[in-house]
Amino acid sequence: MSLGLKYKNGNHIFDEAGGKTPFLEYPLFKETGLVRHGFSTRLGGVSEGCFASLNLSFDRGDRPEAVMENFRRIGEAIGVRCEDMVLSRQTHTTNVRVVTEMDRGKGIVRERDYTDVDGMVTNVPGICLVTSYADCVPLYFVDPVKKAIGLSHSGWRGTVGKIGKETVRVMREQYGSDPGDILAAIGPSVCVDCYEVSGDVIEKFRAAFDEKFWPELFYRKENGKYQLDLWRANELVFAEAGIRTEHMAVTNVCTHCNSRILYSHRTAGDRRGNLCAFLALK
Repeated sequence: MSLGLKYKNGNHIFDEAGGKTPFLEYPLFKETGLVRHGFSTRLGGVSEGCFASLNLSFDRGDRPEAVMENFRRIGEAIGVRCEDMVLSRQTHTTNVRVVTEMDRGKGIVRERDYTDVDGMVTNVPGICLVTSYADCVPLYFVDPVKKAIGLSHSGWRGTVGKIGKETVRVMREQYGSDPGDILAAIGPSVCVDCYEVSGDVIEKFRAAFDEKFWPELFYRKENGKYQLDLWRANELVFAEAGIRTEHMAVTNVCTHCNSRILYSHRTAGDRRGNLCAFLALK
C-alpha cells in the first residue's frame, strides 16, 4: 500500500506500513530489532471535520473519546499499548525528562505532573515515548549498546537551543551512552522550500551555528524574509553531539507539501489535528 506521499528526494528513509492505520517507520531502527517505533499520518482515525481523521491531540478541541480511539488504533498498528505511553508537554524548550516506570501512562491514561518537556529519554522496556507535531521536527535516538532511547520535539527554538545535542547529553549522563553508538533520525516536518521566517529568527541561527554553515541553512529573499532549513540544522546538531553520519537518517518528507496526508500548521493554522512520533524499547 502506498500512502501517496511526495518525497523530496529518492533516498530510502522510511518504510510505509499500511493497514487500517498506516504509519511511517525507519529501516535504520527496524533493523536493530530493539524498538517499536513510528510516525503517524492523518489517515485511519475516527476524528471528524478539521481534525479528520487520526488526530492525536487532546488539546485542540476534538472529542476526547475520538482521540483516545485514535491512540488505540495507532498503538495497535505499531505494537504498543496506550497504558504504556508517556506524552510530552511541549512548550518549545530544550528540557529533557528522564522517564521512569513511575511515568508510565502519563498524559493519556493518567494526569501529567510535569510541564515544559520537549524531550524524553528512557531505558525502561515497554514504555513508549510520544511527542506531538504539525510541522516541527521529530528527533529520534536509539542506543543499541546501552539499550536506551530518546525522542525530542525541535521547532526553530529547539533547533537553535540544540535540543538534539541536549538529548544525547542526558542519555550519556543517565545511561552511559556513547554518542558514536547512537542511531538518530530526523522525522517528517516542514522543508526549507516551505519554511519562511523573519530576520530575527535568522539572527539566532547566526549566533548558534558556525558561519561556514550559513549558506546551507538559510537564504534571503527579495521580500526581506528568509527560507530556513531545519533538517540540515538538526543534522549539524547531531554531528556536533558526536553522532556519526552513517548513523543518521534525515527525512525527505515535508508536512506542508503533504498536508493531505500529514497535519501542517503552515497549511491549516490552528484548525487541525496533531501527528505523533512513537518510540519504545521492546
